[in-house]
Amino acid sequence: MEKAKKRIGILTSGGDAPGMNAAVRAVVRSALYHGMEVYGIRDGFVGLKSDDVSPLDAGSVGDIIHRGGTILGTARLPEFATDENVRQECYATLKKHRIDGLVVCGGDGSFRGANVLQHESGVNAIGLPGTIDNDLAYTDYTIGFDTAINTCMENINKLRDTMASHGRVSVVEVMGRDCGDLAVYAGIAAGSDAILLPEMRWNDQKWLRYIVTKLSQSFGRGKKYGIIVMAEGIHMQPGMGHFTVDYIASWLNHNQGSVGHKVDARGSVIGHVQRGGSPSSADRILAARMGECAVDALREGKSNLCVGIRNNKIITVDITKAVSMKKKVSKHLISLADILSH
Repeated sequence: MEKAKKRIGILTSGGDAPGMNAAVRAVVRSALYHGMEVYGIRDGFVGLKSDDVSPLDAGSVGDIIHRGGTILGTARLPEFATDENVRQECYATLKKHRIDGLVVCGGDGSFRGANVLQHESGVNAIGLPGTIDNDLAYTDYTIGFDTAINTCMENINKLRDTMASHGRVSVVEVMGRDCGDLAVYAGIAAGSDAILLPEMRWNDQKWLRYIVTKLSQSFGRGKKYGIIVMAEGIHMQPGMGHFTVDYIASWLNHNQGSVGHKVDARGSVIGHVQRGGSPSSADRILAARMGECAVDALREGKSNLCVGIRNNKIITVDITKAVSMKKKVSKHLISLADILSH
């Protein structure tokens, strides 16, 4: 009898990220090239629970590499972590479609779900890091991070135009949860005067003193406006919920004497626009390389791994180890940002 073709599934989970479609395309076409069958699961683990599964062919992923978001849709299913009955419904879907390998593209929570799924169902699972936050410590970069940096930089550049015209200070919030990578990369790329990062664990008074110092330096060398970039993780910390971009702008407007220069500050939140847009070439290529690696791992019968990149080399790491690693912001980049804004 002819040996049954290996069947794999792919889903995108959690927050969407530019490049997820490129990853789906890479997984599907790499798997088809090696004689495998591929099934797309809609809306992440929710689609597993509701049996929203359909076969994918080469045409299914045509004309999507340039599109943001994810054609498979994405959602969160917190019950997967707490309700065994929910998990059993998901496993029944995999069994029904005879899927013996699963690629999960998402962030930390998605990886934890893939880890549980592999151990309880026996289906081989491989994780692809799809998140704009770049908050997974095992990999240098995640799919979507580069595009999000560019989106932040472009928006800050536009704010710079109007701030320079009016001689104002713009306090800009970017995403990243409790990881400051997006803020420090975008802040350096956009030439900001100050960058506020959650990893530094300062209180509001210390942050305000830092902002005053950096603005005073800028104004002292003749600059007429200012750009401050703040990671959203700052006001997610205990006791810092009030410390928003509007709070900082208001404080500056009411304490102009401390800066030694007239200040007209405005707060801006870039928001979910950071998640959208056509992925950059870097994200498309990263997704392609990682997608191919995920398929190769499943072809070899490997499981419970997540794909990453270190020093421009594609790697795989045990999921359990990967999600336990603590992300650290680059001290060199923090120092560099301080030097460049001096």
